[in-house]
Amino acid sequence: MAENKEMGKIKEAIRRRKKEIYEPVVPDMQLGFVHHNVDCIGCRACEIACKDKNGLPPGPRFRRVLYVEGGTFPDVYAYKVNISCNHCAAPACLPTCPTGAIWKRRDNGIVDIDSTLCIGCRRCEAACPYGAPQFIPEQNIVSKCNLCVDEIEAGRKPYCVMACMMRVLDIGPIDEIQAGTLATKAVGENEMVVRQVKNFADPELTNPSIRFVPHSKGKVDS
Repeated sequence: MAENKEMGKIKEAIRRRKKEIYEPVVPDMQLGFVHHNVDCIGCRACEIACKDKNGLPPGPRFRRVLYVEGGTFPDVYAYKVNISCNHCAAPACLPTCPTGAIWKRRDNGIVDIDSTLCIGCRRCEAACPYGAPQFIPEQNIVSKCNLCVDEIEAGRKPYCVMACMMRVLDIGPIDEIQAGTLATKAVGENEMVVRQVKNFADPELTNPSIRFVPHSKGKVDS
């Protein structure tokens, strides 16, 4: 009985501490990505542009183009899913960081990492359901996509978006992307966007700021 009481006190202390150190940020406006799974040709120009912009060594990739293939002849299919950090409304990485290196910007909802505070513990890497945080051994830090916030502040779009020759990747306020009111080449007329495609982690986990124009075989049954 005494042990159960003591355990209850410990749990309550942990609950209070979590509340003290992490209050979810509700941004003034949430930026997010949209990707057209069908029209993407998998050239990976976005990956290369991202690595060049961030000076990444071989290995870490902030943006990843995933190839999905399936079916049996003659009913076969293939499409691509293009993801990076999803700048989630409730990022799983943020509360796991023991130094406060990860933070969410209030003006645009971008989830960023202060590399001067990162100690390379990799807790955020383990917590993210989308594999966004990338460990950089040469610096013993974890880093990830920050949506090229410097480019956005200069009135431009991220390197990955600008490098896409098919114009299947874009950014904008996520509520406008979801509502279909954002003018973008990534989403054609009368095309619907979805929050989840097959093999993509459940969006209910963190409410990621990304939408997809899905392949017919990539749709998730509702």
